[in-house]
Amino acid sequence: MKIVGRSLVGWQAVYDIGLAGDHNFLLANGAIAANCFNKSHSTAYGYVTYQTAFLKANFPVEYMAALLTANSGDQDKVQRYIATCLSMGIEVLPPDVNRSDIDFTPVGDKILFGLSAVRNVGQGLIEAILQARAKGGAFQSLADFCERILDSRILNRRALESLIACGAMDSLHPRRNRNQLMQDLPLVLEWAQARAKDRAVGQVNLFDMLAGGSSNESAPSAPPVDDLPDAEKLRQEKELLGFYVSNHPLKDIHRPAAMIAPLSLADLEQPTSQGMVSVIALLTGLKPITTKRGERMAIVQLEDLTGQAEAVVFPKTYERIHGQLQPDRRLLLWGTLEIRDDRPQLLIEDAEPLEEVKLVLVNLPVEQAGDLQAQNRLSEVLKQQAGEMPKVPVVVKVTDGYHTQYVRLGPQFRVEDADRARHALTSAGFHAQASELLSLKL
Repeated sequence: MKIVGRSLVGWQAVYDIGLAGDHNFLLANGAIAANCFNKSHSTAYGYVTYQTAFLKANFPVEYMAALLTANSGDQDKVQRYIATCLSMGIEVLPPDVNRSDIDFTPVGDKILFGLSAVRNVGQGLIEAILQARAKGGAFQSLADFCERILDSRILNRRALESLIACGAMDSLHPRRNRNQLMQDLPLVLEWAQARAKDRAVGQVNLFDMLAGGSSNESAPSAPPVDDLPDAEKLRQEKELLGFYVSNHPLKDIHRPAAMIAPLSLADLEQPTSQGMVSVIALLTGLKPITTKRGERMAIVQLEDLTGQAEAVVFPKTYERIHGQLQPDRRLLLWGTLEIRDDRPQLLIEDAEPLEEVKLVLVNLPVEQAGDLQAQNRLSEVLKQQAGEMPKVPVVVKVTDGYHTQYVRLGPQFRVEDADRARHALTSAGFHAQASELLSLKL
């Protein structure tokens, strides 16, 4: 790698840090370590830090593609980096038999999943796909794909079903849905095998003669069927790729979700403090447990855009909220974060489906937002609405006619009932509304 111009300046700056003499040296992860680190060692780490920062700032798509490929064996890291791509505005696309390589590949301002990520698809099949593309160009259809790669040792129905289900064959038939391709598959495979046998004994049909030896006009297809529901397609993608790629149940709401629950599951891995927290997550697994006293509790698996986590629901809480703990449900969770055996653990105390989550939105002109008396009056009204179970967050929308800024007030300003708080705020002269989270557009 050669970096012209700025590399010399970067090296000199990092080298000066290495000679600073106070034993605080820049590490590759951007942290400062006071461990009497060797000067030459710290200089090398600092230079790598500079190179990494340079690449991420100037070649973000290529950098993230390389990072995803280098960590492709670690599912948690890949999921976290995909979330990072989302925050950087880089879209990660599902694999495509006509464009994907073995690993993650930059494609313009997007990143394409590699074929090696698809379960049940072996290295031999991937190499055959790449060779067939290099020799005969892009695949034109499912029939063309099966005919050009008809080797029972590497191509089987299970591998083809995996490629279809994860979206890798969507580009072959843009007007056909994945469910239709699944129904066509057994018919097309049988047709391709019959054609291979005919060619083996020297038989060529009329369509082949007219097309110069290659035609898929006679390929059969199943009766038309409707596509699978989006939720089922996402479930299959997750099963085969390990991640939601074409979409994610939380992707469309990640901005309003961050407004009322700023912590992600990745943040819980390295907590800055213990205490009550709230997170928005997808419940992906539930394991009920019966205690020695005969009480029921549960261990739940959670997932968001940044990763996965495990949480505990103790008996009293489980008895109250077990009806909300359904697999594949999006939930706003409240819980206590504790450190046990040097590891953070989330103890869930309450849960609410996102479809039912409300918040109070207070619209303030910038002049009113800067008025100390208005701030105190707003604070007093909200504190009066706290009640016994203040769970509803309050968001202030500050506008100056040209720009809009959303400010989430701290947990001490949460209210018990959104509609009652809206009425109180309106009576106090504020323009407020009770909004559903999923209808909030940011």
